[in-house]
Amino acid sequence: MSGTGEAEEPKPGGRTEGRRFFLVLALGAGILVVLGVITWFLRRAEFQALAEETRRLATPTLAVTHPAAEPAEEELTLPGTLQAYVESPIYARTSGYLRKWYHDIGSRVPKGELLADIDTPEVDQQLAQARGELATAEANAKLATRTATRLQEVLQNNGVSKQETDNAVGDAEAKQATLESARANVRRLEELESFKRIYAPFSGVITRRNVDIGTLINAGNGGAAQQLFSLAQTDPIRVYVSVPEANAQGIRVGLPARLVPSAFPNQEFKGAVVRTAEALDPSTRTLLTEVDVPNGDGRLLPGGFVEVHLSIQGSAGRLQVPVNTLLFRSEGLRVAVVDSRHVVHLRSLIVGRDYGGALEIMGGLAPDDWIVLNPPDGIEEGQTVRLKEVKAPEPAGPGASAPDAHGTGH
Repeated sequence: MSGTGEAEEPKPGGRTEGRRFFLVLALGAGILVVLGVITWFLRRAEFQALAEETRRLATPTLAVTHPAAEPAEEELTLPGTLQAYVESPIYARTSGYLRKWYHDIGSRVPKGELLADIDTPEVDQQLAQARGELATAEANAKLATRTATRLQEVLQNNGVSKQETDNAVGDAEAKQATLESARANVRRLEELESFKRIYAPFSGVITRRNVDIGTLINAGNGGAAQQLFSLAQTDPIRVYVSVPEANAQGIRVGLPARLVPSAFPNQEFKGAVVRTAEALDPSTRTLLTEVDVPNGDGRLLPGGFVEVHLSIQGSAGRLQVPVNTLLFRSEGLRVAVVDSRHVVHLRSLIVGRDYGGALEIMGGLAPDDWIVLNPPDGIEEGQTVRLKEVKAPEPAGPGASAPDAHGTGH
């Protein structure tokens, strides 16, 4: 019998459904939590990658290379002008009129060859007069000597006074001195007359003739009009070059040289250094150097322009950098060097020669330094950079250009 006051007992199926519901809720919450954690880690990785990329993009990438070492030997090219080995103007030593000339310009003459004759009537008459005076002096000296000898013999017998004998001896000595003076005058005029025949003092070629038949010749070299000929010896031929102070230590006697004349641009003539001034010209800071070249065929002409090529020892320990590595700052010339931590350092340089596309560096860099090519104007000391290696430039010479900044990245 049931009454209204008795409670009903719950059914077992309702509890089971409630437990399932709570389990579903807990599982869903766990999944949401896991998904949230995964999302948080993914977002964090993305933020870190973005930050790293931002830092990477903020760090500039610069092309770097090593300085180039100076070569063990370098070729020095210098301009020069060909000169005759011996060149002399020929003047007359006696006055007169040009009777005849025997060789014109371009004539090759041996030593002692007759070049011209001069008619010297005044010298001829002076020589004749001097010879007459010499004959008179000889006669007077002979008479005075005989007189002095006789008086000395008579004096022994007291037949003449001592004073008279001394006067005769003195007169004989004076006449002998006059005779020697007359002989010297004759020899002088004979030598002067011998100069009326002009001979070549050395073997060479006539490069100039300034007189013609009938020209009045004045003795000496009193002016350009008095120069009869110009004679030049062209084998060997020489050239003088001015070697810069930086290369002067590499010049030595016997150093081979190659000459390239402008008249023969595709040919070379071999020569050698024969002497130097052994001192620098203080106005140009150069060493005057003479190079001699055989010229038996006469192809090289005095006055011609040549390029002289000298192979000299390079400067030990000196480096070269391209001009596109330089920074011009108020403190002076600088170059940007990157250390092993990729930190920039600005260094001052001691510059040697300027090759146009490159500079010789005498101090301030080491061979293994990384130097920045085309450094930006805003680069600063201590700045961190990324590197892009470029092949080291070839050692430059005059007229070289800076290398291109292309290479593989680090």
